[in-house]
Amino acid sequence: MKKSILIAALTATSCLAVASVSYAEISRSKYTDFKDIYYPPGVETQNAPEIPFDPVDIHFFKFPKAAKYGENVDFGEVSAVTDDAQGNVYVLNRNNVEGNVYGGNATEVLEFDAKGNYVREIGHHAYGFAYGHGIRVHKGFLYVVDKGADMVTKFNLTTGKQEMVLGRRAEASSPYWLSNPGDRAKRAPEDGAFAEPTDIAFDSNDNMYVSDGYVHSRVAKFSPDGTYLGTWGKKGSGQGEFNTVHNIQIDKNDHVWVADRANARVQVFDTGGNFLKEVIIKVPTKTYVPDDKRSPIFPR
Repeated sequence: MKKSILIAALTATSCLAVASVSYAEISRSKYTDFKDIYYPPGVETQNAPEIPFDPVDIHFFKFPKAAKYGENVDFGEVSAVTDDAQGNVYVLNRNNVEGNVYGGNATEVLEFDAKGNYVREIGHHAYGFAYGHGIRVHKGFLYVVDKGADMVTKFNLTTGKQEMVLGRRAEASSPYWLSNPGDRAKRAPEDGAFAEPTDIAFDSNDNMYVSDGYVHSRVAKFSPDGTYLGTWGKKGSGQGEFNTVHNIQIDKNDHVWVADRANARVQVFDTGGNFLKEVIIKVPTKTYVPDDKRSPIFPR
């Protein structure tokens, strides 16, 4: 049976992280097979079942000629996608690079209808946009989690207007070195604030849970009206501890699934932050550190 695939989305229950390596980078190294890179010699690997598919239209997404995009132009750096009940697709793209390193903005949200036709851009140059990471639709609203701005922005899908922001970014008038992302790790976590958040999820009562994130090692909880309700988690590898809280999702039983990326596991909690279980894929792999001279993929 052939299947048409539009978007492959990674969730907390399916994958912790993906490392992208170009053909040129592979060919320059002594490795020619991903198996050799990620699995040490002697480790038996298992092949996932093949999912046959035919690409229906490699130019499914159609950009308007009158916009700043040309027709059938490729996206830039796409970090997340989501859709709504009508089949509209919302792409969180990081192709709008403007400004300096720390005060700039690369985030843009592009909406397409179910046939791939461009509809609009949502939140152009919004205050909470800098370097987007996660995007979700929930009950007629669009939520964008921005790792660079340390904010979550809620948009009304009917009007396209901002209705709520969580967190706060550095002031645009501040010298860039005062908002250096590297300094965030030195500051104590603040109630209701984030440091490189990554994703958002909702329980059956519409409470919001934000995975926070690359700097903080915790999950933050807010009421539907944005009232800060508390957090759980800290840096570490024990139960309820995290190391890069990368994604979050909530199932029908109100169990909160948190992708604890650098600890190579998924942890599951109730909505009060009580630990329930962890999910670990027990496959030995080599450490993947793209910027490290020890990396087998990027030798220096």
